[in-house]
Amino acid sequence: MRNAVRKLRATTDKAEAVELLPKVQKMLDKLAKNNTIHKNKAANIKSSLMLHINKLG
Repeated sequence: MRNAVRKLRATTDKAEAVELLPKVQKMLDKLAKNNTIHKNKAANIKSSLMLHINKLG
């Protein structure tokens, strides 16, 4: 999960980032559902990733 988030944050191409986002979000949701990570942590990571993608132009 951490590697996927790092890869998405390192991406500078918006199209590629938009393509990766659903996979990473699904991964985070599964981890939160199984209590591997806290649900708020998953929400915070997803939010920060969305901000990153929206800043790409």
